[in-house]
Amino acid sequence: MKRDFLTLWDLSSEEVDTLLKRAGEMKSGIDANKCPLIGKSIGLLFEKASTRTRVSFEVGIYQLGAHPIYLNPNEIQLGRGETIPDTARTLSRYLNAVVIRTFGHDLLDKFASCSSIPVINGLSDLHHPCQALGDLMTILEKKGRLKDIHIAYIGDGNNVANSLIEAASLMGMNITIACPEGYEPDPDVLERARASAKSEIIILREPKEAAGRADVIYTDVWVSMGQEKESEEKKKRLKNYQINSNILSCAKKDVVVLHCLPAHRGEEITDEVMDGPHSAIFDQAENRLHVQKALLEMLLAKDS
Repeated sequence: MKRDFLTLWDLSSEEVDTLLKRAGEMKSGIDANKCPLIGKSIGLLFEKASTRTRVSFEVGIYQLGAHPIYLNPNEIQLGRGETIPDTARTLSRYLNAVVIRTFGHDLLDKFASCSSIPVINGLSDLHHPCQALGDLMTILEKKGRLKDIHIAYIGDGNNVANSLIEAASLMGMNITIACPEGYEPDPDVLERARASAKSEIIILREPKEAAGRADVIYTDVWVSMGQEKESEEKKKRLKNYQINSNILSCAKKDVVVLHCLPAHRGEEITDEVMDGPHSAIFDQAENRLHVQKALLEMLLAKDS
């Protein structure tokens, strides 16, 4: 039976543990010559431009022995009025899985409901679960554990924040979101995460207060792709939520700084912090490759 990966909650905590272990093996070079997905073809349907998601998936798919096929919506019939269900049913006859990077999460839900092959969320406006898997791998590498880790997410409560909350609820981490009023994470995500009772989830306004207990400080761009019209107002509201040396001074001495990239240096994070000794940002970017390979193997290798 096919499985989709649209949010972190599509995996159990035990499956996440297994996936992270496997990703670590892949990163270390174990089975480097093994091609568990040889002969398979995986589509990359991207409505949004990308650096890390596209390159990490294309490279990972190739390293697993499969063939990546990049699909620009403007170059297939979906961009000329073909329905999502018709596109999903057709691609299911050609491909073994599809990674979708899009705006509205409803497109992913509709595509997955009509597809007979696994659908992986490469990013939507509501969730970024592959990024969260890379985040978990990086935290585990740097801290040696996930349980009871304190994350301070400072900035816009966007899709990255939503998936971090889901990750915390699954893996027993604690997360504090510092954001201006009106920029909180999705209320449905918060409600479900808090119902799990595995972690402490706090929303507050003061960045320094959030940083005070932090093992990990995380931020993201203030204006995401597709939100350019509201950029000036949003930047004004978020100007006090920059990750800088002043914020870092409030955190633990061994705090780790994360950012999902791309970064707008000088806005949500300073050069000093991004390039400083606490930063694990580029390890985090690399780990997208390894966790996505482990995810693809988990979803597809049993069909080999």
